[in-house]
Amino acid sequence: MNREDNDAQTLISPILRQADRASKELATVLGVERSRAIANLARSLEVAREEILEANTLDLETSRDMAIPESLREWLKLTPERLQKAIQILYRLAELADPIFPVRPASPLVESAQTYYQCVPLGIVALIYEAFPELGAIAAGFCLKTGNALILRGSSEASHTNAAIAGILQAAIAESELPSGCIAAIAPEQGSSIQDLLSYHQYLNLVIPYGRASLVQKVSQWSMSPVLPAAIGNCYLYCSPSGDLDVVREMILDSHASEPDPVNAIEKVLIGRGGNFSSLMRLFANLQDKGFELRGDLELCKAFPEALKPAGADEWGRAYLKKIAAFKVIDNIDDAIAWIDRYSSGHADCLVTESYAESQKFARGVNSALVYINSSSRFCRYPQRSDTVFLGISNQKGRRRGFIDLESLTATKQVVQGWGF
Repeated sequence: MNREDNDAQTLISPILRQADRASKELATVLGVERSRAIANLARSLEVAREEILEANTLDLETSRDMAIPESLREWLKLTPERLQKAIQILYRLAELADPIFPVRPASPLVESAQTYYQCVPLGIVALIYEAFPELGAIAAGFCLKTGNALILRGSSEASHTNAAIAGILQAAIAESELPSGCIAAIAPEQGSSIQDLLSYHQYLNLVIPYGRASLVQKVSQWSMSPVLPAAIGNCYLYCSPSGDLDVVREMILDSHASEPDPVNAIEKVLIGRGGNFSSLMRLFANLQDKGFELRGDLELCKAFPEALKPAGADEWGRAYLKKIAAFKVIDNIDDAIAWIDRYSSGHADCLVTESYAESQKFARGVNSALVYINSSSRFCRYPQRSDTVFLGISNQKGRRRGFIDLESLTATKQVVQGWGF
């Protein structure tokens, strides 16, 4: 074992052991006390608003001297509005019913015994995320609500903001008299890598990677603990010949309105052959007026050379994570479904049609976590008409799929209760 490995162990091991003890204590804390603590997190962030924004300004200034992609700089920029949304999410979480220990009936396993399911905390959740500094605060609320300890591992681009937020969260935890160590942060500047953290699989009950596809893929490959990948970008829309291009335009624009989180932004559009191609130029012009860069396949580029640039073969399976949309002509809905299943990120894909039969075929055929039919795919963590909040969207087929909500951070325990022999 070299010196770097020793240094990483010296840093990480005590943090995870303390988090392990804290998670066991936190699982016994009453839901009303955990909710009060979440509200205290929100108030503490409100009080420290200027401190957080000043730290973010320092990160932004530092990023100008670094080779950071434009999309990452946008994710890094913590505006007062973004911070306020995170605070509102925490207040909403504090108001929700306790998700831990509700009982659900189950099929009897033993004669003359009652069988039921019980929701329980997972233990320790690790969030590994790029930029999005407010995400650490939101994840803290999710984990407190579900009785889990949280390990935050942000990226170096947001080091000052992450440190400021983590310090405020930890002070609020101490003030709320919750177990010390239930929220911990491991900064890359401390000398430990993501792989160092993931090597402690005996402590980590769930790992959530949030960022570009390259980060999510690496974490999924390295981790021996269960992984709940959060997918971003490369969502497809298929417009059938019966579809309305005005609806297509509105869906594209609205899906990108959730920036800087391009979770469900429509980046690729398949146009059914036989549709109204004469209206495509108006669609392209409208999108360009809204700041979009447009690309297309060879057929569309030849038909609309002034509006479209050629899309490379590798682009159909890659997320842009910016205001770019690529268009392709497809022969029919079967080909569209096959193309989407091959190239999309598999978490949210869309259909525009006036045919009920097509909508049913698309919903059954597309192998994605979420399917939107004549409806915007825009992602919102804080939907006003919902009784919950969301951390992200997972495209996996394993433990959880679709919206990452409070239930995603819990496990079920099956209880068989008899009356003696």
